[in-house]
Amino acid sequence: MEQSRIRNFCIIAHIDHGKSTLADRLLEITGTIEKRKMKEQLLDTMDLERERGITIKLQPARMSYKAKDGTEYELNLIDTPGHVDFTYEVSRSLAAVEGAVLLVDSTQGVQAQTIANLYLAIEQNLTIIPVLNKIDLPNSDVERRAAELMQLIGCKREEILSASGKSGEGVLEILERVVKEVPPPQGSREKPFRAMIFDSKYDDYQGVVAYIRCIDGHIEKNSGVAFKATSAVGSALDIGYMNPQHFSSGHMEAGDIGYLVTGLKDIGAVRVGDTVVSAGQAAETEMLPGYKEVRPMVYAGLFPQEGNEYEKLRDAILKLKLNDAALTFEPEHSIALGFGFRVGLLGMLHLEIVQERLSREFNMDVVITTPSVGYEVTLTDGTEVSVKSPGGFPDPSRIDTTREPWARVDILSPKEYLGNVMALVQDRRGIYKNTEYLDTTRALLHYEMPLASVIVDFYDKLKGVTAGYASLNYDFMDFRDSDIVKLTINVADEPVEALATLLHTSEAQRRGKEIVETLKEELPRQQFVIKLQASVGAKIIASEKISAFRKDVTGYLYGGDVTRKMKLLEKQKKGKKRMLAHGKGSVEIPPDAFIKVLRRG
Repeated sequence: MEQSRIRNFCIIAHIDHGKSTLADRLLEITGTIEKRKMKEQLLDTMDLERERGITIKLQPARMSYKAKDGTEYELNLIDTPGHVDFTYEVSRSLAAVEGAVLLVDSTQGVQAQTIANLYLAIEQNLTIIPVLNKIDLPNSDVERRAAELMQLIGCKREEILSASGKSGEGVLEILERVVKEVPPPQGSREKPFRAMIFDSKYDDYQGVVAYIRCIDGHIEKNSGVAFKATSAVGSALDIGYMNPQHFSSGHMEAGDIGYLVTGLKDIGAVRVGDTVVSAGQAAETEMLPGYKEVRPMVYAGLFPQEGNEYEKLRDAILKLKLNDAALTFEPEHSIALGFGFRVGLLGMLHLEIVQERLSREFNMDVVITTPSVGYEVTLTDGTEVSVKSPGGFPDPSRIDTTREPWARVDILSPKEYLGNVMALVQDRRGIYKNTEYLDTTRALLHYEMPLASVIVDFYDKLKGVTAGYASLNYDFMDFRDSDIVKLTINVADEPVEALATLLHTSEAQRRGKEIVETLKEELPRQQFVIKLQASVGAKIIASEKISAFRKDVTGYLYGGDVTRKMKLLEKQKKGKKRMLAHGKGSVEIPPDAFIKVLRRG
C-alpha cells in the first residue's frame, strides 16, 4: 500500500483505563476479527495477562479501514501496558509509531501514569489524540475530566473525543481522527532496506522471531538479512504482519510494521533496538539510533531450587530476555544457594511476573533472594565499585563513602488524603518539592525519594492511606551520598545469606526487628533453643529466641529430697547445651518463611 495511506499509532493510558477493550472494538469495527472469534482483551495473549487483568507485553495488530471519504487505509495499532513497571514496553512502542491515542477513564480522570506516558509521547514528537473512555458508565463525569485534559495538554474542548470501548460508541470517530491527523510514515522505498527491532520472541521451530518497523526500502521472503549491532547474518524465512495472529505476506515495505522469522537459534544474535539491513548492503547502510538503554530499578538473586538445573535456568532466562527487553542478568554464586543469576528489573511486579513466567513457560521453580537496589561505593584506596547484592558489599573498614539511587516521584491523590500521603513519604526519607492542583479536588505532589523506599512496599502503603485512590509514578534521578549498612540475619549462630539486605542505617533496627519477629513465628521449634539475631557488623541490633521442646524429666519422682529433682534438671540442662552445640547452623528455614520476610511488613 502507498505510504500516504499507512497510519501507525498506539494506545497509551494509566493501568485499567480500558486500552485493551478499546483495541478489541477497533479490531471488531474494522472487520479484522470476525464477531464469532471475538473475546474480551483479545490482544492480551498471555494467560497471566488474562488472569490478572493487566497488559504486560506490547502487542501489534494490522487493520484495514475504509474512511468516510471512501479511501482505504492500512492502520498498524500497538496496544501497550499501563503499569509503571512496564514503561520500557511503552517507550519502545512509541518509537515505532507516528501517533498516540491518549486514553483517560472518564470515571477516574488523569492519573500519574497518564502523565508519564504522555511525556514519553511528547518526547518522540507524536501526534496526540485525547480520548475520554468509559462514557457509558453511570458515574462518568465527561466535562470535569475534559477540563483536566485541557489543562494537561493545552488542547481545546472540541479536540477531546468521548468513547466507550465496551459499547463501541464513538470508536468510529477515533478511527477518523487517526486517519486525518496522524502523519503517514516518512521513509523512502528507494533506499536500501533497514528496519528497527522493537520486540522479539523465541520459537522452538522458527528460532528468533523479530517484530520490526520498516523504516526504508523493502524486503522479500528468503532474502539475506544482517543485524548491525551483533554482525549476525541470517535469512528472512518468513515475513508478514500481525492480524493479530501471524499472517504471512512474503514482503514488507517502508512504513510497515510486521514480523521477520530469522531461523537463528543463537538467542544473543538479535537484540531489541538493533537495526536489520539487507545482507548484501550491510556495510553501507547506516544504523538507526536505537533505544535508550534501560536502567534496572531493583536487583534480586534467582537460583534454581535443584542445584543441577543451572543450565536450564540460564536457557530459560535467555529466552525470556528476548521477549522482555527490560530484564538484565549476570551470573552469581552463593555459598548457600549455589550457582544462579543476579537479575535487574523495573520493579516488584516485574519480579513477580518474571518468576511466574519462568514457572509457567519453562517449568522452572526458583528461589528469590531479598530484592535490593544498586549502590555505589568508594573504597579508601579511591576505587569505585557498584554493589548489586549484599554478598558484594565490601568490609566496612575499607569503605570511604556509599551512595544510593534517588528517584523523582509523582503522586496523584484526592485533596483530603494529602496529610496521610505527606506523613508516609516523610517516614520514607522523602524530600518535598511542590504541589500542582489538577482541579479543586485532586493534587499532584512532586517528591524526591530514595529508590529503595519506593520499590518494595511503598505502592501498597500509599493505596492503604488513600483508600485506594492515589496513583504513583517514579523515575530514576541520581546517586547521592548515604549511610548504607549490611544487615545480616543469624539463625542458630549461622548467617543466612538469602536474608541479608542492604539498607539505610536509620532503617536497620526496625527492619532487623521485623525479620527476627517474622522468623520467630514461622520457624518450627527444635529440641534446642534457637537464637535469632539481626546484626550490623559486630553489633546485634535485634534478637529473639525460639524455646526448645522440653520433656518433663522429674515426672516420675514421687517424693524424697529436692536434690534428686535438681540433679535430673541439671543433667537435662547439660544435654540441651550439647544438643545446641551439635545443632548450630542446622536449622532448615521453610520457603514460606523466606516469602513472608521478602514481602516485608
